[in-house]
Amino acid sequence: MEKQQDLFADNGGRPKKKASAPVKPEPKATAKTPETLAVAQAKEAPAPRPATTSGSMGDDAFRWMVDSNFIQYASYVIRDRAIPDVADGLKPVQRRILYALAEKDDGKFIKVANIVGHTMQYHPHGDASIADALVSLTNRRYLIEGQGNFGNIFTGDPAAASRYIECRLTPLAREEIFNDALTAFVPSYDGRNKEPVRLPAKLPLLLMLGAEGIAVGLSTRILPHNFGELINAQIAILQKKPFELLPDFQQAGLMDASEYEKGNGRIRLRAAMEPRGEHAVVITELPFGATTDSIMASIEDAARKKKISIKSIDDFTAAKVEILVQLGQGDTPAKAIEKLYAFTQCEVSISPRLTVIRDNRPVEMDVDEVIRQNTKDLKRILERELRLEHANLLEELHAKTLIQLFVEHRIYKDIEECKTFEAVKKAVFDGVNKYRDQLRRDVTAKDVEMLLGIAIKRISKFDLEKSRKDLERIVKELAAVEKNLSDLKNYTIRYLKNLLRSYGADYPRRTKIKAFKAVEVRELTAADLTVGFDPEKGYVGHEVKGEELFSCSPHDRVLVVWKDGRYTVTPPPDKVFVGDDYLYCAIMNRTRVYTMVFTHEDSTYLKKFTFGGAIMNKEYFCTPEGSKVLLFTEGKPGHVYVKYAKQKRLRILQQAFETAKIPTKGVKAKGIRMTIKKVRWIGTEKPRGWDNAQSTPSGAFMDFL
Repeated sequence: MEKQQDLFADNGGRPKKKASAPVKPEPKATAKTPETLAVAQAKEAPAPRPATTSGSMGDDAFRWMVDSNFIQYASYVIRDRAIPDVADGLKPVQRRILYALAEKDDGKFIKVANIVGHTMQYHPHGDASIADALVSLTNRRYLIEGQGNFGNIFTGDPAAASRYIECRLTPLAREEIFNDALTAFVPSYDGRNKEPVRLPAKLPLLLMLGAEGIAVGLSTRILPHNFGELINAQIAILQKKPFELLPDFQQAGLMDASEYEKGNGRIRLRAAMEPRGEHAVVITELPFGATTDSIMASIEDAARKKKISIKSIDDFTAAKVEILVQLGQGDTPAKAIEKLYAFTQCEVSISPRLTVIRDNRPVEMDVDEVIRQNTKDLKRILERELRLEHANLLEELHAKTLIQLFVEHRIYKDIEECKTFEAVKKAVFDGVNKYRDQLRRDVTAKDVEMLLGIAIKRISKFDLEKSRKDLERIVKELAAVEKNLSDLKNYTIRYLKNLLRSYGADYPRRTKIKAFKAVEVRELTAADLTVGFDPEKGYVGHEVKGEELFSCSPHDRVLVVWKDGRYTVTPPPDKVFVGDDYLYCAIMNRTRVYTMVFTHEDSTYLKKFTFGGAIMNKEYFCTPEGSKVLLFTEGKPGHVYVKYAKQKRLRILQQAFETAKIPTKGVKAKGIRMTIKKVRWIGTEKPRGWDNAQSTPSGAFMDFL
């Protein structure tokens, strides 16, 4: 069962963002007529306005007014402006533009200004919105062919004024989306004209064109797909075979659609680029939504922030994209390409949301549901066309048979003696009814009037043999139509394959599908900053000249520890004062194990620990306040060697403490008490002067605190 998410709540008519569970679809909508529109509006209208007892508006009346106006405005924006209809894939302004073009279509180019003016009799929102929508449709290539400057999708340059450019329907649009006999019409906004409720499009326009729109409480972002792949998917649906649909963009580029999730997930897009020589990179394709201007601006911004080193950047884009980036010293093309993906708009992420109007209500669908719905609609439209063609062929066969009988049997001679028009009609009626067995239906008064309207010249030059051949042709066409109606599925498949043969080569896939790993920004910039320490002035930072401590990425976090047990985690500092009490500075690794020995209240303690998480720029203590750190080292040393200060009656002057079995705990743990003696020296390696011959007991930890 197809899933659909109802995006309207019944709570006072207010729309909500997302329902908690799928809902059952509304009954299928009939053609919009003034009567059905009135019924629909009555059903959606808010409750009657509460009566007030005083001259001023009460709270209930005010609430009613707000609810009433809000739901009317929200419904209008959602259904009549921002969200496309799944049936024909068009927003109202697009539908009106195409219908206006069809009315004006004579195969020649027409001034866009004329089409805009003609569309204004259907669209109440002015010429600017119409012109923008027309240019956008033209740049998508499928339905409207432009002549003149319609802007540039690569550079973002706008189109020329509508009085200077021309357009016309493409053959694909002219043949596949119009049929007035199958179209329901309603009065336009001013009642002077009639406009289509939706067009009988036989193409999956919603996924071909894509759409973006923001309405009240919801939005839609539908990505465009490839024409040929959509048609092949419809064939697969009819043949009950599996299929997969992925977006395709005119800007081409590279796409990782592993998280697309049928139109409600995420895709990642990249510009296509390649090395040019040893010191340059050229960008040849853009990701969807980017322009050459936005790409260049993002590269220049990254260069200002010293994330990438460039000498110059030049745009040679014309019919194809060509942005040349000259690299600075120290950057190779391979490394520069990774940095361009990491720090500029050369890589973007897009999260689509497939919200459409279905049966006059907004619902969330996925790509598979939409293409299945389009295929079902296509079968229904083709069936209606076949039935209409069948009826027209029957009428043509009936009319030609009547004319042949009328002329071949000289029935027109029977009216020579008639004195009244009624007698003439009766004579013709009786004459053709003698051959009723050769007709498909009864003769009507309209048929008689048609026969009486035949010119004498046509009767005198009537070609009986040609008439018989015409009748044979019509009979054959009727048989073909009836055969197609009896096997509608295969007829639809043949129709789709013919579409592919006729137009598939015109719309090849442009975006390359390629899974790519996310750029590890920290690895890419691991050596961008060199943190130094100036012991004379007491400063640490990547702008400090002095002892070089380590190289890091701007995305790393730096741990600084002081001798009194204080520590903090910060971004790589430019220049920060740490003073004489400074002990340790390194890239923060929350799982790295440290071993520390410190004194507190005349006792010496040891602990192994990890720092874990920390809030940026907040000061913490890894020892009790008032402590002094004697030893701080990374890792898990096997032994800690201690020399004690000489005191009266002190026989043991050195000890080695085995630490391998000491457990690793968190930064807040106090540790294990080693000794209460005064420590003169401590380290993880035997110091010079260590008396290996001295027989002293190994250090024993006194307790766990």
